[in-house]
Amino acid sequence: MHYNFDEIVDRSRTDTVKLDKLKALFGRDDLIPLWVADMDFKSPPAIIQALQERVLHGVFGYTLPSEEYTRSIVGWLNRRHDWQVDPLHINFVPGVVKGFAFAIDEFTNEGDKIIIQPPVYHPFRMVTRSLKREVVNNPLILEEGRYRMDFDGLRELASDEKCKMLILCSPHNPGGRVWTADELKELADICYQNNVLVISDEIHSDMALSGQRHIPFAKVSAESEAISLTLMAPSKTFNIAGIVSSFAVIPNKEIRERYLAYLQPRELQQGTLFAFTATRAAYEECDEWLRQMLDYVEENVRFVDRFLREHIPSIQAMIPEASFLVWLDCRQLRLSQRELVRLFVEKAGLALNDGTMFGREGEGFMRLNVGTSRRILEKALNNLKNAVGQ
Repeated sequence: MHYNFDEIVDRSRTDTVKLDKLKALFGRDDLIPLWVADMDFKSPPAIIQALQERVLHGVFGYTLPSEEYTRSIVGWLNRRHDWQVDPLHINFVPGVVKGFAFAIDEFTNEGDKIIIQPPVYHPFRMVTRSLKREVVNNPLILEEGRYRMDFDGLRELASDEKCKMLILCSPHNPGGRVWTADELKELADICYQNNVLVISDEIHSDMALSGQRHIPFAKVSAESEAISLTLMAPSKTFNIAGIVSSFAVIPNKEIRERYLAYLQPRELQQGTLFAFTATRAAYEECDEWLRQMLDYVEENVRFVDRFLREHIPSIQAMIPEASFLVWLDCRQLRLSQRELVRLFVEKAGLALNDGTMFGREGEGFMRLNVGTSRRILEKALNNLKNAVGQ
């Protein structure tokens, strides 16, 4: 079956964050929205059909996760990531951000230090500070348009007995890196030796591009398995973020029991009927849709790269190894961050993510969401070309 990702879907009047928060965040509601990390594509027909059939049943009572639901996750992780996971190690969580917030609550105390690797997904910093823990930055190193981890800096930070946790973004958002097995093993060794728990946000794990292959942090070594709590979801992959379908994979029995002891009294491990239905359909019936979607996204990335090289060489696209998010290096424009944002919003009529929301290391950058129709992307880039040329 051929899926049409060129279709432009009208998302107005659907209570969508991407459109309905434009005015509040950007001061205008007439911008082309290429910011928040969901896609403009319809979800796979198999998911839509499974949800429709469940709705037609007409009774929406209290729901348990079925064995089929759990098996679909186990099968997907095995098939997609060559990761053999015990079904007992899987538990529903109501969102990845909530998932690591729960972990911060349970495994650290106020005043403890938590390591992040900026520029990185901004809730890592925001949630940590909101819960009165100290954010410790281990900035990534940018070399020849590609990020790498600063392991020497990490060793020094992790040796502080107040550092209790590291939140890993794998694949990396916004830089698009798919970390190698060697990189993950070295990180695991450092954290294991210093008794630092690793919370691995792997929500973009199913979206590796350009022949890359995501490697789950927990499977790279005995050390990584012993200190990890992995958070995953079909939400980014199949564009079902509004259904809330995340889950945790925790091989270490002690970590798993402590985490469940936090979740269960609050009933936070109890998923919803539609989350279970959508997840099972996604992982059992949507491999071909995903293949075609990734091909389309990868061509969108190439389109952006070609367009910038030809028409706006002062802006470079960092080619992502995973996901539909492109990190734009705008430093050659020699604008302040405020001027850069004004260029995109006021002159080009575009809503992108300000690079500094991912940390001060994002100064001079903007994050572009290419999970949309190529016609919309082309219009946006032409707007940007005209704005830069003014």
